[in-house]
Amino acid sequence: MNTHVQRWGNSLAIRIPKAFAVQAGLEVDDEIEIVVQEGQIILTPVKTKSYSLDELLKNITPENRHDEWDMDVNVGNEAW
Repeated sequence: MNTHVQRWGNSLAIRIPKAFAVQAGLEVDDEIEIVVQEGQIILTPVKTKSYSLDELLKNITPENRHDEWDMDVNVGNEAW
């Protein structure tokens, strides 16, 4: 498919047709990596894994847990 490069502020932009976005699994606000290789622009979806709180906490042990940290005196509305 051919398309046109258009101006978007001081940058250039292209539109990704819906069918291509669906095939690539892209949605609005998804992050993509842009690379130029041998004069070609390559767009790659960046999929980050979501972790549950249980997954994040499961490897914390008394041996690797940080101690409490006192930042000195409270200032302004920080006191509670």
